[in-house]
Parts: sequence; C-alpha cells; structure tokens
Amino acid sequence: MDKIAVLVPCYNEEKTVAKVVKDAKAALPEAVVYVYDNNSTDNTVKEAEAAGAVVRRETRQGKGYVMRRMFREIDALCYICVDGDDTYPMEYAAEMARLVLEEQADMVVGDRLSSTYFTENKRPFHNLGNSLVRATINRLFHCEIKDIMTGFRALSYEFVKSYPVLSRGFEIETEMTIHAVFNEMLIRNVVVQFRDRPEGSISKLNTYSDGARVLGTIVRLYKNYRPLRFFSAIAAVLLVVAAVMFGWVFARFLNTHLVENMPTLVVSGFMALAAIQAIFSGLILSDMVTKDRRDFELRLYGLSETKAANLKEAG
Repeated sequence: MDKIAVLVPCYNEEKTVAKVVKDAKAALPEAVVYVYDNNSTDNTVKEAEAAGAVVRRETRQGKGYVMRRMFREIDALCYICVDGDDTYPMEYAAEMARLVLEEQADMVVGDRLSSTYFTENKRPFHNLGNSLVRATINRLFHCEIKDIMTGFRALSYEFVKSYPVLSRGFEIETEMTIHAVFNEMLIRNVVVQFRDRPEGSISKLNTYSDGARVLGTIVRLYKNYRPLRFFSAIAAVLLVVAAVMFGWVFARFLNTHLVENMPTLVVSGFMALAAIQAIFSGLILSDMVTKDRRDFELRLYGLSETKAANLKEAG
C-alpha cells in the first residue's frame, strides 16, 4: 500500500503531462505518481514515462472509466487526484495530503473558484456553469462546498474504496462531491490558484454537452439520495394542476349544475392519484435510502479493518 498516490488521468496531454509529473514528485517526494492514459494519440505515454510516472491504460473512453480503474487498482492511504493539463499548481498537494493523513479528512477540495479561476479561465460559459452547479448542489443538499467540479482533490482510502463510480465522463466530480456530502464524510476546502491551459493545450470539456450531463447527474442523484423531497415536489406540482382543473370544472358546475367538461374532470382525478402515488413512492424509496446509509457505515468499518491489516502486512 502506498502512503500517497498521485492519480493523473490523461487524454492527449503531451504538452503538459511531464511537468505535472515532475511537479508532483517535487511537492510529494514520498508519493507514487500514476498516469492513466485514455487512448491518447499523441506522445502522452512517452512523456509521462520519461518523467518517471507509472503509466497504465484504460481503453474505454471517458474520465469516469479512468477514475474507476484507478480506484480499483491502487491502494493508498491518501490519493491526490489532479488533471494532466497543468492548470493546478502542485505546491498545494502537501497541505491537502496532510489534511487526509493527519486530520482524517475524507475529501479535500482544491477550491479554484475562491481564487483566480474567474480571471484565468477564458471561457465565460464555464465560469457560469461552475457557479450554477455549485449553487444548485449547495442548495439541494444543504452544504457549503466551494468548488464542485474541480479536478484537484485529496481522498482517503475509505472514500475511494466505498465510492461506486457510476459516471462515464466529466460529471464524475459532481458525483464524487454528492457522495461525500450525502454520507456525511469529512470534507475540507483548500483554496488553490488556478491557471489556464498553456498555449497549444486543448480542453476536452464540451461546454454544452458535458454541462447538460452534469445537470442531468445532479437531478438523478437528487432523486436517488433525496427521494422523498424529489417525489414530493412532483406530487405538489401534480396536485396544483389537478386542483386548478377541478376548480375550473366545479365553478362551471355551480353556474349550470351540469358537468360540461367530463374529460377535464377525469384528467384532474388521475393527476391527483398520480400525486398520491408519487408521495408513497418517495416514502418507500426514502426507507431504502436509510437502509443503504446504515449499510454504508458498516462497510466503512470493514474498510478501516482492511486498511489496518494492509498496513500491518506492509510492516
């Protein structure tokens, strides 16, 4: 088991990956730097190997697939996840690792948005998207995460081995954050400086398609983690519409003493029934989530024992 593992997912980052590896080694001399190549067509692999990284491959395209393989294959007391585009200064990594190793933080977020992100990043829609996602998650999940979509994080062994990676692409950062928040894991924020990509380095993030996937992930995870609130909101909308439709029919009935709009009345009745079903669905799923939460805590105990056994075996 490594003490610190630096995980660098890469796709066509030949211009920057060597510097990221060297900076990581300088900032964390005791760390093992792993570069996982995701079907690069340039010299990313050669540059990473020349810089001294352990290079492995993931053939399924997508950052989520890469992170899944990393988390499965590597055992470490602390994981530093950083992008291979050299936008995050590695001098902050030592403090982030300390918070995991000494203060038992489960996730340390490299907070770009509180420093230079909005001035360094030249893509205004990315700025808007990051702010929107942060505000949405903090509102829905009642938390105060400073940077939801940062690619610079420190993670504990317990977090990595208990986290089910479901996302395929860049929405994985959002998924990781919500997983930590929902399970009440210890989250710390470290403000880091952000710098834009160097000239010639091209971002793989598509503002619109990846942004839509991130928002879809938020909705899906809110449904999964907060089912009672989610389905209660749907029920409330259905009940309001049903009440309006019924009120319109009833008002006409008071004037004419005839039900002149029977289809409208029937539809309002079905919508009211659908609202009741939504509420009961939320109640049932909420109980299932509570059970999953209890099971998760038990899994954490098992992971702590496994970590202790690995450390004892390693001497």
